[in-house]
Amino acid sequence: MKIIRGTIFGGITYFFLGWIVYGFILMDFMMDNFNQCSARPDGVMVWWAIVVANFVLALLLTLILKWAGAKGAVGGLKIGALFGLLFGLSIDLANYSMTTMYNNFTALIVDVVAWAIILAIMGVVIVLTWGKS
Repeated sequence: MKIIRGTIFGGITYFFLGWIVYGFILMDFMMDNFNQCSARPDGVMVWWAIVVANFVLALLLTLILKWAGAKGAVGGLKIGALFGLLFGLSIDLANYSMTTMYNNFTALIVDVVAWAIILAIMGVVIVLTWGKS
């Protein structure tokens, strides 16, 4: 039951945090510092794919938190932040090495920090929604 609850609440959290962080807080920064050539225009995003992606990442983080024995908000925060940092660094460095997605290295660093913050908050939400065993 923990896995199901963590995945559902984590996926919902990820969707809204992504919208807030990338759609509002960092929107202008992203437009100025990322190559927009491959981005879909507003209104033609493939919604089913983003929803599935959100729940898949939430499932992955939920499993990691469970396997790590995370207890309480602080455990979820630490493990979520570490996973977000490493995951974001891996994805962003791979993209930096093989694409022209980033206009500068600062964009990569900002994105990695955003990953760490978003997954830290997701980790807290996931652990808190587990309830008592």
